[in-house]
Amino acid sequence: MAGQTQTQIRALLAAAGVTPRRRLGQNFLVDLNLMRKLVAMADLRPADVILEVGAGTGSLTEMLLEHGVHVVAVEIDRGFQAILRERLGDHPRCTLIQADALAGKHQINPLVLKALEERQPQADGARKLVANLPYQIATPLLAELLVGGPALGRLTCTIQREVGERLGAQPRTNAYGPLSVIVQTVARVELMAILPRTAFWPRPDVESLMISIRPRPAEQIEVDDVADFARFVHRGFLHRRKMLRRVVRDWDLLDALAAFKLAGVNPDARPEELTPGDWRAFHQAVRQLAPP
Repeated sequence: MAGQTQTQIRALLAAAGVTPRRRLGQNFLVDLNLMRKLVAMADLRPADVILEVGAGTGSLTEMLLEHGVHVVAVEIDRGFQAILRERLGDHPRCTLIQADALAGKHQINPLVLKALEERQPQADGARKLVANLPYQIATPLLAELLVGGPALGRLTCTIQREVGERLGAQPRTNAYGPLSVIVQTVARVELMAILPRTAFWPRPDVESLMISIRPRPAEQIEVDDVADFARFVHRGFLHRRKMLRRVVRDWDLLDALAAFKLAGVNPDARPEELTPGDWRAFHQAVRQLAPP
């Protein structure tokens, strides 16, 4: 059965002369029951094409391949890539990419996009993300995949607990912010399980979350321009505890009060108090009164 224990991972790294690097967030999921749960949540079909970011030594990669899917496995570390090539380099349903998944904070690496484009899912399949995401890359990667990235049917991953809670946060909570508003506008977020530090090796300093993100069909996204909406929300949250009428004073709005009235938003409310629906209505009102 696929999936590597901590002992097996240690042996692979020792043979290759490689050690995990903290700055790259190299924490291996060694609780194989949790790994199997992660894979089960992805609802895999043989026709699927799976993006795995942070493939490490291939533990999850091998488990995914057991389901008949094609895996595009991205790994930035040369030492880990050498292990992956030795174990999976000849596998007909595995594409290995040695690169950073991001070509910048706000851009998916073109190598990754090309690999996904070249491997089309079959008729009843979809592109999906299944990964134990390195902590450092999780937030920008998920944001880019959901806003303007390649169309994915589902994103199933483990991420830092704090980040996962921000994705699914509700208004008037400390975790609620622009990421919550934007992601909940384009997708349905489900927090599946808290993963203890002991589920990983080396043991991280924080807990993790297993999450499932299902992008909404285009016709269900109540925003015409998602990228513009994302910029709008980020700008609005620059002063999250100021009243909105104070926040927008420097926005060059022709009639800010008219925008609030049209959107049905209280100008004395604070950014952290608006629901994602409120933000969508406010964005639409501003565009209607002062089109770009």
